[in-house]
Amino acid sequence: MKTTMKSLTYFFALACFTLVASSCISDDDAPVGPEPGSELELEGSISSDVTLDSSLEYTLNGRLTVEAGASLTIPAGTNIATGTGTDVFIIVQKGATIDIAGTPSNPVIMSPVGAGSWGGLVIAGNAETTEGIDAVAEVGGILYGGTKAEDNSGSVEYLILRQTGAQINADSQFNGLTLYAVGSGTTLNNIAIFNGQDDGVEFFGGSANLTNFYAENLQDDAVDWTEGWNGVLTNAYVLHTDENFSTAVEADGLNGNPTLTNFTAISTVGGTALQFKVESGATITGLSLSGYGTSVDMRDNGALSNVQIEGESADLNLPYTGPATVNVSDFDWATEANSNVNNVLSGEITGTVTLDSSISYSLPGVLSVESGATLTIPAGTTITTGTGTDVYMVVQKGGTININGTETSPVVMAPSGEGAWGGLVIAGKAETTEGIDAIAEIGGIVYGGIDVEDNSGTITYLILRQTGSQINAESQFNGLTLYAVGRMTTLENIAVIGGQDDGVEFFGGSANLTNFYAVDTEDDAVDWTEGWNGVLTNTFVKHTKENFSTAIEADGLNGNPTIVNFAAVSETNTGTALQFKANSGATITGLSLTGYQTIIDMRDDGPLENVVIDDATGDPSVTYDTATVVESDFSWATN
Repeated sequence: MKTTMKSLTYFFALACFTLVASSCISDDDAPVGPEPGSELELEGSISSDVTLDSSLEYTLNGRLTVEAGASLTIPAGTNIATGTGTDVFIIVQKGATIDIAGTPSNPVIMSPVGAGSWGGLVIAGNAETTEGIDAVAEVGGILYGGTKAEDNSGSVEYLILRQTGAQINADSQFNGLTLYAVGSGTTLNNIAIFNGQDDGVEFFGGSANLTNFYAENLQDDAVDWTEGWNGVLTNAYVLHTDENFSTAVEADGLNGNPTLTNFTAISTVGGTALQFKVESGATITGLSLSGYGTSVDMRDNGALSNVQIEGESADLNLPYTGPATVNVSDFDWATEANSNVNNVLSGEITGTVTLDSSISYSLPGVLSVESGATLTIPAGTTITTGTGTDVYMVVQKGGTININGTETSPVVMAPSGEGAWGGLVIAGKAETTEGIDAIAEIGGIVYGGIDVEDNSGTITYLILRQTGSQINAESQFNGLTLYAVGRMTTLENIAVIGGQDDGVEFFGGSANLTNFYAVDTEDDAVDWTEGWNGVLTNTFVKHTKENFSTAIEADGLNGNPTIVNFAAVSETNTGTALQFKANSGATITGLSLTGYQTIIDMRDDGPLENVVIDDATGDPSVTYDTATVVESDFSWATN
């Protein structure tokens, strides 16, 4: 279930809430909220108190604003999958509060589904800034700043932010955590930021204190401050292994003399550790720097006395290799959670999303690439699926998917254990005998049109395992299901292994598929209907189990597709190789069949003339052995 939180106003009775799309029942029945696992889209304004539910799946595809007087509570274990771009961030306005209540074993995680960056968490407060009262931020016209040093914007504990730093303009980007004049009454403990394209945390004035901060591979500054920030940063660990970073600390503007206690920064790629601009400075106690080419950089020749390190004015010639005691192991809660991030793919993709092959993804439900949207899956990506009829990936009519596997790094989609899932489903705009805007047996998917050359994207080197979940007594999913897919779609080097129904099924369309491998699909390895008229080139089918139907099954009106270089082997010495129903047929060139009891079955007594094999009418009594494709051609799928 997807519920759009466009005008979220309140939660009550556990997970019961009022939304634009759905509302709670307030009659004699007990209120019923979304079921665990439901997907909720966070977007719009919160004008009264809201508490999220860690058992639900949340997505953030736009701006979520907590208005003055309102509070947003995010409990331990909550995961928020974000979109990317400058329009995706959470803002806590001046006078509002946020309470993120993560724990070491169940941190709160906010992270994009794939590659790209987003705007992170922005908090505006009433503390002092050199910009004055009601200053206007570079982000969304946010107002911040006042006279209350002890202002309280809430509590943030055990929070992980990933891939922040979307670029606002040529001179400005978002950060992971942005603090505009946040007061010392705000609790900020145990916050980790990974792989951001700009700063980890930036303080714009204020008196906020931050304890236990971890920053890894931020492409600008790990810690940044300006506008007279005067708070305390305690126990910080910064790691740089990416050359695209600026500094561990950058300070600018008038000197509010903040305090840094127990600060460790490590670089494996050189660079500058601490940079102070204009008259900025700090008092630093417990500093350990390792691997930087420059320890302290006074960019504008500011007074060295403004930077006090271990009780002395900064010395540009010292390496400062001790004596901080903060260690990376202090942040096991963050690094372990980050290394085990299993990004959840579910709901709708409405823009452009690119996955990251270094991340493990799970598909527990339906992921739908909507019309106009594009999903790109790079080489080497692994997606671990759930099982059942509610688990599949669908590319809607007008959507695009690009699966860019390679021979050495294919893309793999498979369950972690027993059971079958729904595989990959693509709907296109090509012709089908069902007409324009036909309705599929799966999920009400709309498909079919008049564009023979329709393009749904590119799929190369894809392995699908354990597909074929049963929808009902008459219908099952397949490994790859192609509804009216057009011939400009690229389909090359695809393997379906161990499916409970068909390997690939064409419902009309003109799609061409080259280099297809199917092993132990328990129904048909290749199936078509609704007048499919494309080309299938270089196919190897192997059956080692008796629970299969055919190597090829065709049905419906004859679109006369072309089959080139098709080899099928039954190691059980049973079953039917080629079955044609109704008036279906094909033109086949290069056919090898081994181990089948029946070579050709014209199930409904259709004309054999519709089946042309090696330039002659098909003959059920002939031993066909002219294909040149062999199983070793698909070693990329079997290794």
